[in-house]
Amino acid sequence: MATMNISLPDPMKSWAEQQAKTGKYSNTSDYVRDLIRKDQEKAEKIAHLQGLVDQGLSSGPGSADMKTLKDIARKAWLGGRGE
Repeated sequence: MATMNISLPDPMKSWAEQQAKTGKYSNTSDYVRDLIRKDQEKAEKIAHLQGLVDQGLSSGPGSADMKTLKDIARKAWLGGRGE
């Protein structure tokens, strides 16, 4: 594993150390790695959503009315919740 030194303002350093002391993280490096993983996941989700938006925009105008679109969205949302 590579080593990286970073500089933090005192309040951020204290925060990271406090998070490690909660027991959820073994040390401050573990906490920082978790933050980076979460940021990577967020960036991947945003890129995926942007791809879907781009695909939708390039597909041209749709033919469904607003009521139909709302019904489709509601069913998809409820289906994802297992209801």
